[in-house]
This record gives sequence, structure tokens and C-alpha cells, in this order.
Amino acid sequence: MRIDLHAHSRVSDGTETPTELVAAAVEARLDVLAITDHDSTSGWDEAADAARRLGLTLVPGMEVSCRTPEGISVHVLSYLQDPAHAGLLEEITKAKDARLSRAEHMVSLLAEDYPLSWDDVTRHLAPGATVGRPHIADALVAAGVVDDRAEAFATILSSRARYFVQHYAPEPALAVELVRAAGGVPVFAHPVASARGRTVGESVYREMIDAGLAGLEVFHRDNPEDRRPFLTHLASEAGLFVTGSSDYHGAGKPNRLGENVTTPEAFGEIERQGRGTAVVRP
Repeated sequence: MRIDLHAHSRVSDGTETPTELVAAAVEARLDVLAITDHDSTSGWDEAADAARRLGLTLVPGMEVSCRTPEGISVHVLSYLQDPAHAGLLEEITKAKDARLSRAEHMVSLLAEDYPLSWDDVTRHLAPGATVGRPHIADALVAAGVVDDRAEAFATILSSRARYFVQHYAPEPALAVELVRAAGGVPVFAHPVASARGRTVGESVYREMIDAGLAGLEVFHRDNPEDRRPFLTHLASEAGLFVTGSSDYHGAGKPNRLGENVTTPEAFGEIERQGRGTAVVRP
């Protein structure tokens, strides 16, 4: 069984509709796919319809954007949560609103030096999508400023660039608590992805574990090989399961569906613990 539990559609920063994402998963010979758009569940219904039609098992999920008090970005994958849970919905709505004002501010700074407007960015947004740096990157590519998203993130959109603006996001332990309260199963996404920026120390892992963390995404292209033993040891010690995923974004990243996969045992544990919504089966 081939199981990929981390993929994005155009509802956040992927390049494919939820239907196209499901079709791509079928083409990649996946048996199970999780749709995990950033801070949004808007793609669930469309993805579920496509999964039933195309014979794929779908795990409804979301990737919650978090930040530590020190400003370190953390992502928490939430599986099978109740999408209408008031506490979680309030927090992600606050974060989405902050993303919008942050993006507008970044574009105004970039416009001082590059041929870029807010309209250029919104052309790359699907209706109802959560705006973010990837959409600004796409606009910069279209304007000929950079060759691709990777170059944009490595240079003018990096956290070290003068155009970078912080935005509100919940602390990781709070996100874990809210996911659990919503009946979801929280997993720490790409926790040692140092190429993306600073990563957290063990104290943050402990806070998240105490708050109800269920698993660690160990097998991910951005987790360096030499750091994975630390994750597997911590998972074993704390009674967490481990997952493997692609973090697929369509044409937005080089990541390919199924390049890392999750065991059926870990998938079964997610389904056992999840009580906010159900796995969609064909």
C-alpha cells in the first residue's frame, strides 16, 4: 500500500485543483492521499468527490502554520479534524487574515525595487485560496525577476531579505491542543528542515508532546539524513508514530507524489485516533 500524507492543491499554494491533485495521485499509483492545504479545508469536498470517482482513499487534513516566540516557523499537519470546530477555525482565520496583510506589505516593499503589483499576485490565487509567499514568488517568476519559486525563496523572499515581513501564527503547542480538541491527529511536519530556516530545540518538541502530539514526519526530502535518527529515537521514546510524505505542490516544487510514503500501521493509527471527520473511501 502506497500512502502519501502531505500534499497541497490550489486552495493554498499548490498548482493543481483538488480534482487534479487526486488524479495526479492515482497516476502516481498511490492508494492513500492526504490533502493538507495551508490553514484551509476548502478543498475537501472537491477532493472527496474526485477520490470516490477515481478509486482513491483520501485523508482530509490541513497544515497549520505556527511560530515559536523566538520567531521560528513550525508546521503542524492535522488529520481528520472537525473543519467547523470553533477554536481551531478561529485561530486559522486569524492566521489567514495576518497572511493577507503581511503579503500586501511585502508586495509594497518589493514594488519599490521590482516591477510588481498586488494585482500581479492575485492573478496567481485560486478563488478562496490562502495567500502566501509562494503566490508572490509566482508573480516574480511571471515578471521575469527570478526563474522559479526556489530562486525566489532563496533570495528576495527569504527570511533574511529586507522584504520579509513576519505575520501572526499560533504557537506550536497551542496548535496541537486545538487540533486534538477538534478531534484531529497532529503530526509535526518536516521538523528538522534546516534549509528552510531555523529549527526548534527539544523543549518545543516536549511542549508539543505534552499538548498531545501524535507523530513526526520523518521521511521528507527536507529532513537531512543525519538528523533522522534523532527523530526516530524521539518518536520511539515518546510513543509517537512516524510518517513519510512528499509535500507535493504540483509544479510549484520539485517534490513528487509518493517519493516518501507512510506505513499502513501509521495510517491505521491516524484513522484510529481521528474523530473529527472520516477517511473517504471509494
